[in-house]
Amino acid sequence: MDRIRLGNDEFEGRNNAYVLAEDGGDGLALVDTGLATPDVREDLRDGLAERGYDFADVDDIVLTHFHVDHAGLAGEIQAASDATVYVHEADAPLVEGDADAYDAIERRRRDLLERWGVPEESRAELAEFMELAEHLEGEPADATPIEGGTVLEVGGRTLETIHAPGHAAGHCCFEICDASGTHREGGAVAGSGGEAFVGDALLPVYTPNVGGADVRIDRPLERYYETLERLAEREYDRVWPGHREPIAEPTARAREIIAHHRERSEKILEILREHGPADAWTVSDHLFGDLEGIHIVHGPGEAYAHLDHLEHEGVLDVDDGIYRLVDAGAEADAIGVSENRR
Repeated sequence: MDRIRLGNDEFEGRNNAYVLAEDGGDGLALVDTGLATPDVREDLRDGLAERGYDFADVDDIVLTHFHVDHAGLAGEIQAASDATVYVHEADAPLVEGDADAYDAIERRRRDLLERWGVPEESRAELAEFMELAEHLEGEPADATPIEGGTVLEVGGRTLETIHAPGHAAGHCCFEICDASGTHREGGAVAGSGGEAFVGDALLPVYTPNVGGADVRIDRPLERYYETLERLAEREYDRVWPGHREPIAEPTARAREIIAHHRERSEKILEILREHGPADAWTVSDHLFGDLEGIHIVHGPGEAYAHLDHLEHEGVLDVDDGIYRLVDAGAEADAIGVSENRR
């Protein structure tokens, strides 16, 4: 797979932009674009130039989700090329720079930070970070909304859209269909093999943040479990993530991430057994320690995603943001989050 590696000091490590070019044809597509910073812009321009292209030559942009390290340069490239920008319908207003959509997220984030028990000084630090990070958003793009099951013909490839929420409400993976254009409508098929672009749904080193990275999602951990199961069941031979190196055993990696979250749920139960009822910020402090920058929302957001899941499983009770054990003997394996969860 032809990829351009892009700088990224803010989030999960170096980003990938994938170049899809039609053999003997004019079609050129990008899967994700990277941050709207001078260094990343230069990385992407240089990578395209090495292949004989410029921003003006891009016909289609396929975005895995709205986060700025994946979508930041989409609007600028579209302005230079009139490229079509595809993104899930849930994330399309954000890619388009819709002020109401961003305001709704900010209101939701403020409400949750208060509910999670985040101290005022940490909330102020986060607000300052978010304001300073606005330059990373880039120019708005005119988005073409897609949904799970949408089939795209871009860069000489056929891609089937797989809605994969958890890290973001509109996160999508894109299965690369075979030479005949075969795709499977109606959902996952076990043992399919093949390859896919997976954005941040599967990462080779880190696990993507769930709960704080997109505060719009109800039951974020459950949604992410469903995504991991969907990807595992497809039994891909290899997948192409939004950061770092390709994943050669994606089913094993999906199971490993499920096991990681099972262990985190058990750790949270241990924290509540030892220290008593707590809010998400306190649990986050036990898990991650001191936080700064974007992690001020990511840390308690991750804790909340687990606490929320445990509450819905009947293991915890919550009152005014304080979670307490219902059954002190409950274990994560007994509440539907084992590594072999189906």
